[in-house]
Amino acid sequence: MLYQSYQNYTDTMAPLRNAARNAASMAKMIPGFEFMGLTRNMTAFWEMSARSHLIHTRPDYNIDQAKVGKNHVAVREEVVLTHPFCNLLRFAKDGVPAQPKMLVIAPLSGHFATLLRPTIQTLLTDHDVYVTDWKNARDVPASEGQFGFDEHIEFLIECIETLGPDAHVFAVCQPSVQALAAVALMEEDDHPAAPRSLTLMAGPIDTRVSPNAVNKFATSHPIEWFESNVVSRVPFRFEGNGRSVYPGFLQLSGFMSMNKEKHAKAHHDLYGHLVGGRHEDAETITKFYDEYCSVLDLTAEFFLETIGTVFHDQSLAKGELTYRGRKVDPGAIKRTMLLTIEGERDDICSVGQTAAAHGLCTSLRAKQKRHHLQAGVGHYGTFSGRRWNSEIYPEIKKTVRAAS
Repeated sequence: MLYQSYQNYTDTMAPLRNAARNAASMAKMIPGFEFMGLTRNMTAFWEMSARSHLIHTRPDYNIDQAKVGKNHVAVREEVVLTHPFCNLLRFAKDGVPAQPKMLVIAPLSGHFATLLRPTIQTLLTDHDVYVTDWKNARDVPASEGQFGFDEHIEFLIECIETLGPDAHVFAVCQPSVQALAAVALMEEDDHPAAPRSLTLMAGPIDTRVSPNAVNKFATSHPIEWFESNVVSRVPFRFEGNGRSVYPGFLQLSGFMSMNKEKHAKAHHDLYGHLVGGRHEDAETITKFYDEYCSVLDLTAEFFLETIGTVFHDQSLAKGELTYRGRKVDPGAIKRTMLLTIEGERDDICSVGQTAAAHGLCTSLRAKQKRHHLQAGVGHYGTFSGRRWNSEIYPEIKKTVRAAS
């Protein structure tokens, strides 16, 4: 009922949003519109009204070129591995000498992988970049089966195998746990495709360290509470009808509620920019929220298993994580270089939670492990923005070079 109620509301409001969008578009086409008694305040209101909705399809990456050396080269997307719940996407560059292969494991936490657009754009300068392009669970037929914690690890191993020997793995946020598990399993099996380096960025390796609001909320409710209150079935009209999911609109509302004042101010500023005709300032805000409000649903089993494994049980940190009944031992990692990255002001993954991976990878020598704590950035600042480009990315580049 929860999902259906949301969808009914969205459908009811769609004509009003369309009318506001059409009105705003017409206003821009009429010369001297302000002098007709209809001011910028009205057009700003229309534009804000037209934007008051979520998007459930993946936006375009819009990465068509990259700077390599002194030249700008064309970039094209190609799918190199298909899976019911994800495509492994490569950003191919023609006519460029061989570069280190980099697998970017995007978060599976309510947003599409396009949230990492600035991350990918920077990485393309020096790397052959691949990304896990997650699909919206509501668009995956129930006949495709389940996708839980083990299936996530299994798919990551398959992705690493697809890239082959000498690749590098970069996990952003939530999938850091599964990425570390996948590499540990491959190392224990002496797999020839075990990656050269593993970068874990702002990921919840050990949520016992400096627990924050996200951690406390997850552990303050039993799994049954989440199953009863936030899991819902996909409405009949969608291809994945009947599938149990954790809806993306709930995940987004949770994120936004953590910083209500910040988001309220951003929209207040947006209205002011629109009224004042400051189009570039307005576009900066709208571009962010176009991406931020593009949401995907998670399978219920993946969401519930993640809550239980990562937040309730801290299984990896305690040495109790298993994969299909097999114990996962990070101590088996002996060849893969480890880099962990944290943001000083991260309110989603506290400082120390990702660095905990160093204590688990007991077989790595000191020179095989690096940690970077970035001053002055929050969660999103670790993988986008000025400091990502100028201070964090160079650390990844150095690690890749040292491990290659």
